[in-house]
Amino acid sequence: MEPNIIDIAKLLREDLLDIEKRIRNLDKHSVFKLKEAFVGQHGEMKAQAKLAVRHVEDARMRLGKVCQYADDGISILDKI
Repeated sequence: MEPNIIDIAKLLREDLLDIEKRIRNLDKHSVFKLKEAFVGQHGEMKAQAKLAVRHVEDARMRLGKVCQYADDGISILDKI
């Protein structure tokens, strides 16, 4: 039997949350203690990591919408 789409989406959201946390930890990497190879290198690396976080956050939200529309179509925020 095929797994429920809501269960699959929720598991994927959990995986993405873990990935998001790992991306956020990139700025603690020891490479940032070293001298830059060129001006702005470290800043650009951190900026790109931040953009990656935003995309992962968006993917998590989109999977939340999959759950929403696979259920009753009402946002959990509107149920409060």
